[in-house]
Amino acid sequence: MNTPVPILMYHAVSTVPNEATRALSVAPEAFAEQMALLDDRGFTPVNTAQLADSWRSGSPLPKRPVLVTFDDGYEGVHRHALPVLAKHGFAATLFVSTGWLRGSYDTGGALDTMLDWDQVRELAGADVEIGGHSHTHPQLDQLTDEALWFELLRCKEIIADELGTRPASFAYPYGYSSRRVRRTVREAGFAQSLAVGNRLSNRRQGPYALQRVTVRRSTRIEEFERLVEGQAITRTFAKDHALTKGYAMVRRARQIRRKAIRTRV
Repeated sequence: MNTPVPILMYHAVSTVPNEATRALSVAPEAFAEQMALLDDRGFTPVNTAQLADSWRSGSPLPKRPVLVTFDDGYEGVHRHALPVLAKHGFAATLFVSTGWLRGSYDTGGALDTMLDWDQVRELAGADVEIGGHSHTHPQLDQLTDEALWFELLRCKEIIADELGTRPASFAYPYGYSSRRVRRTVREAGFAQSLAVGNRLSNRRQGPYALQRVTVRRSTRIEEFERLVEGQAITRTFAKDHALTKGYAMVRRARQIRRKAIRTRV
């Protein structure tokens, strides 16, 4: 029941990424090789809603479950990833920042070429769950309550309007959250949410703090296999964990200062 599940976090899938997205992009050939490995090793991709529902209800998951997730909404998810997912019959989850996608809601903050809504609809029709990733991709834990509610509700509203169904899952931009953010995500109507953490996910983490492992351009196939098998994850992400711990202290200090300033005003 509490067997750890690897949740893979992808961003851009691109042959020639720009500097802003390069480190967190993967080459199309690497993505195809990674999905072939999952198939060969007998993994069964499920989406975020299916995993969370199983852990809530106690219903069984398929053999060797794994999640394939994409953040932000880069165009290469449609161009390069979708044909590979379809070839293997894999489910996935795409978390979109609605203000970054091409179309009438575009706020101009996107880092690279993004999906348009026709492409998002095509993905949704091909067993890709569409989840929320805020409207403008801010650091949610640094926002005021009013701004936080706007980011969550605007994102949810746009997805519902464009796809005809409300998103059930959410992913925190940059992986940053707090008790306040997680509570607000729940109150905004999302049933589950993903962080980063670079650890395997398990039921004890709770539905609003499910952790993922990062797949980068530098992730070779041998390392990828170790990640999905749950091997040497702590060692692989030791530097990430140390940086995250240090930055968390800085972020808490910033929050305290901002709260004090708002109280004085």
